[in-house]
Parts: sequence; C-alpha cells; structure tokens
Amino acid sequence: MQGILAGIITSVDVIGLYVLIPNVRYRLFLSVWTAALHMLFPLVGFEIGSYLVRFLLEWGQWISSILLFCIGLHILLFSQKEEKVTISPILLAVTASLDTFSVSISFGMLNLEKTLFIISAGVSALICSYGSLVIARRSQVLFGDKLQRITGIILIIMSFLAFLQ
Repeated sequence: MQGILAGIITSVDVIGLYVLIPNVRYRLFLSVWTAALHMLFPLVGFEIGSYLVRFLLEWGQWISSILLFCIGLHILLFSQKEEKVTISPILLAVTASLDTFSVSISFGMLNLEKTLFIISAGVSALICSYGSLVIARRSQVLFGDKLQRITGIILIIMSFLAFLQ
C-alpha cells in the first residue's frame, strides 16, 4: 500500500506544471512520455541511487531550476507573437519527471516495493498529466493569451523557488 501511495504522491506535481501549459499539440504523447519517465527515473534511482545521490543533491535543483526558467522564458517570449508556443513534449516530460529520480532514492532506502511503486507512479503520472493538459486546453479557450503570460511568469517563479530550495 505504501508503494502505491508513494507513486501517486510522486506524480501529483505533474498537475501543477501541465495545467499551466495550454498549447501542447500532442497531449497523449506527452502524457505517455511523462508516465514512462515517471517509471524509468525511479527504476534508475532505485538501481544506482547510492552512486548518484551526491550528484543529484548538489546539481538536481540547478537542473530543475534552469529547465523551468527556460520553458517559462520561452512561453513569455512567444506569448506576444501570433505563433503558437511549441515546446518539445520530450523536454516537458523530462522536466516534469526529473524529481522522481531523487525521490526514488529515498524510497529505495526505505525499502518500498519497487515494482508496485514504479507502476503506481507511471499510471498516476499518465492520468494526472493527460487530465491537466485537457484542462489547460479548455482554459486557453476561456482566457486566451493572458494565460500564456501567466504561465510563463509562474514557471519562472517556480524555477527560482526550485533554485532556492
């Protein structure tokens, strides 16, 4: 039961990121990628966690912060143009899933059931990401370009918060 709950909790952060991104062309593809990475990163984290724990503790917040900042800046820069903002689904999925690697190291040290946790994280990430992307698409119709600007600003703020932690 702990493994399932841990997988669900690990995947909930996807909602916060994806609900803010309205212009994703391949929502199902992005959701599947996110789910796959939410399974792959913890698997790698479980397997080689002790070796890489020092690297992630030192550089993980920098990497997340830089990726969030770049995505937010990209959205802000293109929000004033007539073009739709296109961000690689793979980059979005990696950004949303990177933290699962370091989290899985902790869960590995707690001896959680690895298979149950990984399946739960993948299924939860798929549901959370696709649902958030559908909500974001519908809110784009209501709020238009204002939502893009707000999204860019929020992602930049999130990057600074990730850096400060």
